[in-house]
Parts: sequence; C-alpha cells; structure tokens
Amino acid sequence: MSDVNIWVDADACPVVIKEILFKAADRTQTNTVLFANHYLKTPPSKFISFVQVSSGFDVADDEIVKRVNSGDLVVTQDIPLAAEVIEKGALALNPRGELYTLSNIRSRLNMRDFMDTMRASGVQTGGPPALNHGDRQNFANNLDKYLTAVKK
Repeated sequence: MSDVNIWVDADACPVVIKEILFKAADRTQTNTVLFANHYLKTPPSKFISFVQVSSGFDVADDEIVKRVNSGDLVVTQDIPLAAEVIEKGALALNPRGELYTLSNIRSRLNMRDFMDTMRASGVQTGGPPALNHGDRQNFANNLDKYLTAVKK
C-alpha cells in the first residue's frame, strides 16, 4: 500500500464532505489531516487528525503546502492553494468533486482572477450554488478513484 495522505482545507469544507472523508479514511486506512483556524471535532480514529492553525490570511493553506508530498490529495475549493499543491506533484479535489490538474488549473486561476476583478469593480456576481446530491456523489466517486489508484 502506498503511503499517501489526504490534506483537507477544512475551514470552508462542507460538513457532508468531511463525513465522506472520515468514512473513506477509516475504510482505506488513509491518514487524513484537517486544517482550520477554529476547533473542529473529528471522530475518534487513528487515521483522522486535526491541526488548528492561527487565524490569518492563508495560514492553513501555507501549512498544507509545507506538508504535502507528491501523490498526496488535497481537498480544497481554494484555487490558488490547488495550484500550489499541483506544482508539488499532489492532486487537488474540490468539494464538488472537480479534480484540479495541470491541464485545467491555469484556466481556473484565470477565471477566479477575472471574477475577482468583476467584484472589485462593483459587479454582483453571486456565489456558487448550494452543494447538491450530484456534487456529493461526484466528490465521493473521485475520492474513491484516487484511493483505489494509490492503494494498489
């Protein structure tokens, strides 16, 4: 079995996604570490841990980047964080189940920057739609694909 880790940018990670991760960590015996700047309760498991970081811009992101290794998985909806971990050879999966890769991260960063510029100029862009059942299923399926591939 490969010795990989799952790193979770947990501050904005939906509870239902954390629950999927907790079950997968135990089922596949994969170390899963959640990072947040506030306390998070995690289930008792030798495969699940929590690191509380200090408050501040990108503190959790920086800690994840420092610890991630090639082949690891990072769960985040933060596109700049995804880009950084991809550069280190890791994979990034957002809570909707979209896998960020070398081939799509640049376009995601460009779109994010464009939307930031629009919001800064006063355009109301609205937020993303609520996480739905299809998103959860897509996340679970892509997580399972990753875990199956690395546990061979």
